[in-house]
Amino acid sequence: MKFVIVTGMSGAGKSIALKMLEDFGYYCVDNLPIPLVKNFAELLNVPNQEISKAALGLDIRGGQAFAELAAVLSDMQASGCAYEILFLDASDDVLVKRYKETRRNHPLAGGGRINVGIRQERSRIAFLKEKADYIIDTSTMLTRELKQELEKIFVRNQEFKNLFITVLSFGFKNGIPEDSDLVFDVRFLPNPYYVSELKNKTGNDKEVQDYVMGLETAHIFLTKLIDMVNFLIPNYILEGKNQLVISIGCTGGKHRSVTFANKLYEALENKGNYGVKVEHRDIEKDAYKKS
Repeated sequence: MKFVIVTGMSGAGKSIALKMLEDFGYYCVDNLPIPLVKNFAELLNVPNQEISKAALGLDIRGGQAFAELAAVLSDMQASGCAYEILFLDASDDVLVKRYKETRRNHPLAGGGRINVGIRQERSRIAFLKEKADYIIDTSTMLTRELKQELEKIFVRNQEFKNLFITVLSFGFKNGIPEDSDLVFDVRFLPNPYYVSELKNKTGNDKEVQDYVMGLETAHIFLTKLIDMVNFLIPNYILEGKNQLVISIGCTGGKHRSVTFANKLYEALENKGNYGVKVEHRDIEKDAYKKS
């Protein structure tokens, strides 16, 4: 019997995750009263029953009884009721933005400020994050990317990668991405924008990549960049970090930064106990100006 407790910050995607698990064949129940959690788990452990995998959504909507959850989980563990905890998280600013976009109130905010409710919630559910088997930060995740991660863990039973890295190209003229953890500037390299046959191409095109990487300086920088990132990643994992955004910028975010973001992604992909994706924030901006 596989029993997953889905929890985390309100607005981080728990309801979406439960729906995805249901699509994967899990029997899903959301917001069960805390005093009934152990009974539910014991029912699932009855021999020869049809349900082989289940997911239970739990969060601060449990009210005052939520404080009893730690004791309930300890009792379940002591009685042999096995479970795994999936914790969905997101940064405070992303959560505030999501609540404002949906015009919903945070469950703990009442009529007050959303960020106050978020702080209270983080404090109350901190023990669950500490006990979690899987922590997924959805701050920069698309819905399909969350589904892919859940499928890896709960369908294909692949080893979970707690740290998820986003390699992001951008243009300094459009501002540095606010969620950046590391920022690198490649404006010291010649700009393909000023080469007529490359101006309207991007770092996704081989011609631009060959031009950017045509200098020894570019190869030296890339080698040092990869070496530093490979040094930092294990230390971030030890620290407990689960979301890392590496931003690489040039002037417009179309040529040099895109080339280096792709190169770094290729160097990191499938190389360690972390997930990685590449994004190009500004590659399509000002496209209408092309001749």
